[in-house]
Amino acid sequence: MRWDDLFDDLEGQLERELHSEATDLRRKEERQRLDKLSLRIRLSNVVRSVGLGGALQLRIVLVSGETIVVRPTTLGRDWLAADLPGAGNGRVQCVIPLSAIAGVVLSDEQNLASLAVESESTGKLIERVGFPFVLRDLCRRRRSVEIATRGGVLAGTIDRVARDHLDLAVHPLGTLRRAPEILHFRLVPFWQIHIIRLG
Repeated sequence: MRWDDLFDDLEGQLERELHSEATDLRRKEERQRLDKLSLRIRLSNVVRSVGLGGALQLRIVLVSGETIVVRPTTLGRDWLAADLPGAGNGRVQCVIPLSAIAGVVLSDEQNLASLAVESESTGKLIERVGFPFVLRDLCRRRRSVEIATRGGVLAGTIDRVARDHLDLAVHPLGTLRRAPEILHFRLVPFWQIHIIRLG
């Protein structure tokens, strides 16, 4: 009888050790997975859980301290394009460099979705497009923009995009880029940009 108790005790200890090793291994794997999660991946997971164009609204805190509510439309390599709901009459779109995001306020559901195992990339070309490419497209289209920077808000038209900055012809929003309307030209480093609003 005592031998049976001894073997049962040894078997219980072995099971506990094996279970402990498996638990430690799972924790280590989870830590390694979290080490690889970037802000872009977490945003992508939240967006994919609802789908682009869905009812998803995110509260984003910019490095300026401003909190905005956006409805994501496109997620690029290092930027997010979104609609600004309730921004006056008409649809206002914006582009936010991920480096200008100081925080994202998530619900419990969104937080869990953001931590999901990273799904395979959809392979869309837009996921590889960087922020300078978006700026060059806005320049090519001659869109009037409003750029919020660390130094304030600038309105105008992007004239050219260089390696790490853009040239902005500053003129009142709602006017065309014509010589009499241009107040001055401004070089704006990319790292200064918090958000670009398009009318």
